[in-house]
Amino acid sequence: MTSTVFTGIAELVTNDELLEDADQSEHLGRLRGAAVVVQDGLIAWVGPASLAPPADDGHDVGGRAVIPGFVDSHSHLVFAGDRSAEFAARMTGVPYDGGGIATTVSATRAAGDDELRALVGARVAEMRAQGTTTVEIKGGYGLNVKDEARSVRIAAEFTSETTYLGAHVVPPEYADRRSDYVELTTGEMLAACAPYARWIDVFCEPCSAHAFTEDEARVVLTAGRAAGLGLRVHGNQLGHGPGVRLAVELGAASVDHCTFLSGADVDQLAAASDTTVATLLPGVEFSTRSPYPDARRLLDAGVSIALASDCNPGTCYSSSIPFALALAVREMGLTPAEALLAATVGSAKSLRRHDVGVIRAGGPADLTVLDAPSYLHLFYRAGVPIARALDPVGRRAR
Repeated sequence: MTSTVFTGIAELVTNDELLEDADQSEHLGRLRGAAVVVQDGLIAWVGPASLAPPADDGHDVGGRAVIPGFVDSHSHLVFAGDRSAEFAARMTGVPYDGGGIATTVSATRAAGDDELRALVGARVAEMRAQGTTTVEIKGGYGLNVKDEARSVRIAAEFTSETTYLGAHVVPPEYADRRSDYVELTTGEMLAACAPYARWIDVFCEPCSAHAFTEDEARVVLTAGRAAGLGLRVHGNQLGHGPGVRLAVELGAASVDHCTFLSGADVDQLAAASDTTVATLLPGVEFSTRSPYPDARRLLDAGVSIALASDCNPGTCYSSSIPFALALAVREMGLTPAEALLAATVGSAKSLRRHDVGVIRAGGPADLTVLDAPSYLHLFYRAGVPIARALDPVGRRAR
């Protein structure tokens, strides 16, 4: 076994509220003049540099800050094609209703396995270059048995957090046979995808002809749970609807978007804060000219929140968690510390993970270094690429 001690850390954000001598004023577990010892991909020791144990190798980060790697708990990376014209149209006032997904489905179905694999690999590398070390990847652009199965299978080559999203939208060939498509997603397609997936998701938006109603979404999620998959929900993105209520009712780990929330939705999320996380995706609001969720309202009510990129070809083709962080602080009422916690500990909770989003002895060495002396520069220098994951060689996002 080999070990490396990382020194020269001006500020270490651990998110470990039990770490001795750490500044816990913002629940970040911060240490000044810190060191971290990594041994065979795991954190072996954390503490003041003056007390660091000997190691086989050393790496001085030169007075930079180190934070837990970002946990991106919502992304759609398995796709081919381009929808930049759709983005340009939205900037001139064309509303988003989910219909553009069919364009990506056509391109993804036409792409070969090697092409899709290369595209996903490049996107994961792009994420690591911006500090993300754990990523959830959904299917959802195949919408038939063969292409959904290969989408989740390819995603599983890059992460253990894979999500079956056959119920993304109803494909055009089933437009007049919705019940047949629901039956397919809960039968043959589910059986083909479940071996490669950890989660099942559904786009529940009754106000869209392309997405799924509450009753349809319940059937999909119940079938996925019976197949041993954890539950996630796309909900309350396009308007007020049953997504939050359904997620809480079924004990889903996360309900994502939460753009339009009633008081009852907030109360339900607060009551279910130990079980269901509200995952906010501010890059989508930026890219669709939609109103931003009121994250301050959610936190003050006791709701568990997460921040993720929703990197996808239609409504947010950005893989940048730092971009999401800046939007959350500027537009959604979060403090810098709250936003950072939401993109690390909060997103880890939405994946029901306790080993990521924190720097703690015994956990994976998912470290992100900032070309700055403090985590505050993520917000102070918005748009500047100062974050990158340490030690990318031979590693994959988890």
